[in-house]
Amino acid sequence: MSTQFSFQQIATDNLTRARAGRVFTTHGAFDTPAFMLVGTQGTVKALTQQMLEAAGAQIILGNTYHLYLRPGYQTINRMGGLHRFISWEHPVLTDSGGFQVFSLNELRSLTEEGVQFQSHIDGSTHFLSPEKSMEIQAALGSDIVMAFDECTPFPATRDEARASLDLTRRWAIRSRKRLLELHTDPVAAEEAGTSIVNQTQALFGIIQGSTFLDLREQSLMSLIEVGFDGYAIGGLSVGEEKDAMFEVVTHIAPMMPAEKPRYLMGVGSPEDIIAAVACGVDMFDCVMPTRNARNGQLFTSKGKMNIKNARYKDDGQPVDEACSCEVCSRYSRAYLRHLYMSDEILGSVLSSLHNASFYLDMMGSIRQSIKLGTYKEFSNSFLSGLARGQD
Repeated sequence: MSTQFSFQQIATDNLTRARAGRVFTTHGAFDTPAFMLVGTQGTVKALTQQMLEAAGAQIILGNTYHLYLRPGYQTINRMGGLHRFISWEHPVLTDSGGFQVFSLNELRSLTEEGVQFQSHIDGSTHFLSPEKSMEIQAALGSDIVMAFDECTPFPATRDEARASLDLTRRWAIRSRKRLLELHTDPVAAEEAGTSIVNQTQALFGIIQGSTFLDLREQSLMSLIEVGFDGYAIGGLSVGEEKDAMFEVVTHIAPMMPAEKPRYLMGVGSPEDIIAAVACGVDMFDCVMPTRNARNGQLFTSKGKMNIKNARYKDDGQPVDEACSCEVCSRYSRAYLRHLYMSDEILGSVLSSLHNASFYLDMMGSIRQSIKLGTYKEFSNSFLSGLARGQD
């Protein structure tokens, strides 16, 4: 849909399907494979925008559902859009709100038109449809907009998965139509009570189909017929076994258009990212780096570390000697443990900064190894280090 949005493939690995590239948006470019830190409510928890930039973040993710409820998308629109509101001049992707509504379970009611749900904040009733999701995301002005979808629950029967992907296809068509209307018809935007702050938004379609490979293929083909700027694999990491998840990713990722970005939603751990990159996936997001950090779990080149463990009470070493982030360059394990045991906010800040840096540095190493044609060697070495385990 967007003439200002493009993807350039730069290099491919000889032994895997891994590829390195660059995505161009109105607010700048970002390199792929890319990991998007999750800024649920307009903030990557515990980190300032300056910290994100220093750590090497090129794109972050915002959450349509949460920003709709608080502070409200019209408030953000009046402030000039999400980029200006949060003081972030780089690319932003917003999800559709579908997954968050899906996770409400008993608080939602789904029909062909959309989903009625109760706010997790105050219990108030709201209705989210493909059209409304596009209106919210247009008001936010994100660079990449996700089509509204139904996140297929797991486990699901074949009939349930088929019905879900059919609904997602119909909603994808409606999403595309509404976003196009908002961008080409000033009256439509005015009637929606918003102004368009980013005229060059890209729209991604989301592949569903649960763990049924043929249904995944059908979902992808139907989305390609509609035409999107990029394609995402949705409905995974929702309770299925890892083997089942990667059976889907291994099968469907190579079928996704090579000239468009490929996005695996909600994934994940360093090990999962390494494996998915080898399948040809370009984009990832997950709350794991910051959520785990707030619980005292740190990612290192030698595996996960629970900084709360008593063994680190007198440990003067950095969290990870192989890491050059600000935290590892300046602070000791003993100090970080002290901060957690004292319930000091700085503990979450420093741990979140380290985990964010670890993920972003990992993505940089992934891209470099692909360009050098050594991705297989890199991934084997990297995974071997993680397997050692700190705790």
